Amino acid sequence: MALAFDEFGRPFIILKEQEQKARLRGLDAQKANVAAGRAVARILRTSLGPKGMDKMLQSPDGDVTITNDGATILEQMDVDNQIAKLMVELSRSQDYEIGDGTTGVVVMAGSLLEQAEKLLERGIHPIRIAEGYEMASRIAFEHLENVANKFEFDASNIEPLIQTCMTTLSSKIVNRCKRSLAEIAVKAVLAVADLERKDVNLDLIKVEGKVGGKLEDTELIYGIVVDKDMSHPQMPKQIEDAKIAILTCPFEPPKPKTKHKVDIDTVEKFQTLRQQEQKYFDDMVQKCKDVGATLVICQWGFDDEANHLLMHRNLPAVRWVGGVELELIAIATGGRIVPRFQELTSEKLGRAGLVREKAFGTTKDRMIYIEHCANSRAVTIFIRGGNKMMIEETKRSLHDALCVARNLIRNNSIVYGGGSSEISCSIAVEAAADKHPGVEQYAIRAFADALDAIPMALAENSGLQPIETLSAVKSQQSKENNHYCGIDCNDIGTNDMREQDVFETLIGKQQQILLATQVVKMILKIDDVISPSEY
Repeated sequence: MALAFDEFGRPFIILKEQEQKARLRGLDAQKANVAAGRAVARILRTSLGPKGMDKMLQSPDGDVTITNDGATILEQMDVDNQIAKLMVELSRSQDYEIGDGTTGVVVMAGSLLEQAEKLLERGIHPIRIAEGYEMASRIAFEHLENVANKFEFDASNIEPLIQTCMTTLSSKIVNRCKRSLAEIAVKAVLAVADLERKDVNLDLIKVEGKVGGKLEDTELIYGIVVDKDMSHPQMPKQIEDAKIAILTCPFEPPKPKTKHKVDIDTVEKFQTLRQQEQKYFDDMVQKCKDVGATLVICQWGFDDEANHLLMHRNLPAVRWVGGVELELIAIATGGRIVPRFQELTSEKLGRAGLVREKAFGTTKDRMIYIEHCANSRAVTIFIRGGNKMMIEETKRSLHDALCVARNLIRNNSIVYGGGSSEISCSIAVEAAADKHPGVEQYAIRAFADALDAIPMALAENSGLQPIETLSAVKSQQSKENNHYCGIDCNDIGTNDMREQDVFETLIGKQQQILLATQVVKMILKIDDVISPSEY
């Protein structure tokens, strides 16, 4: 792009290879951008809430994903339009920061764009709309603080945490056993949480899945599950009070680093070489025994000879264990990872009360459970399910639940769900609009209307009459000044979300409103789109 001047000194822009570029400017560009953002929101709108539908996505290499999670749907979709990519990043940032509410944030942004389009058609300048939205989002943010409730919980009373995790799981495919999964998620988070610092390291929770069994068989193991079996079938399947040597060095004779050739011209020399190797193995195995290890976990493999020797010396071993799993085993058992054999000492051994190998079904699948560890700060959630897609979706659902539990430990404020907090914010923003003179008040009112999109979508997805239901709940909130009335999605017969126990985290809701407003402001400020043309 270059700037030039004509003979009267008027500037004009010269575009490089102009005939090959498509260019939209002014109102056309804004409308095209708004349409792209709304198209993405429309896809996700139907998967909002407990009665929301699932999406089935097929990747180029034929893998099928069935999911209800907004961030996953948008990640897997192949989006070309730049504005639609902004919406994908919006749900991704909600997923990274909060972990839950990824669908709601996109639906919210879509309805803000829809309202902005109406204002643009009336001739209101996009910057004024963006400023009005910014004011309205601040009003909504503060209003949420006022209607939020704090609840106290401790290690003995975890019911409030479980209720909140059940709310996030109720919109997923696993909602038939949401109670047990919510309990598992909360117990896992509390096991690794540092309640003094209000911090949770989710890396210490390993989520492992195995096809077979039913969803109800999902369990929480205070320890580590490794998808490996003992290296020799005759090694003991259960070791109590295990002392574990965790090795990252290869269990084999040393090889020269450079290319090498050994000339063997007699049988004796070959025998000598073999005995030398065997002695080397013997020394290694003996070293492990002398230190007091009763189980060796090795990152690398060892050949059949070493395996045979280990079996004869009664030293069970597991080979080919991944680096991440080794770290978790070291954290759980209080051991140290040993990179060189010479450094192996008894202080570096990990301790576990029970190590057992467990077989599943009629297949040869076996896994090793390391339980009753010295430091139970690393836990594993072990998921069972009918097929691979079910297990993957359960993993995503549990990730949402774990994030919700973590957010509550960080900040224990909640707002009520079912669209009640959005309706309450909408009423507050509508009331505040009258205090603002100038064009911004139109944008503030539009923001209030946009907030109604989430309860509206909830009602629509639940098969209720959307407009009737929404206006009934809204008038009930206004009359009674009751911030807890929401959409009764599950047909329980009451609109009061306190009775239905539907909670959401305050920081999750606030983040949704802020992120959606930021993205919409950014989209409204674009007035010129220069893109390479299609051909």
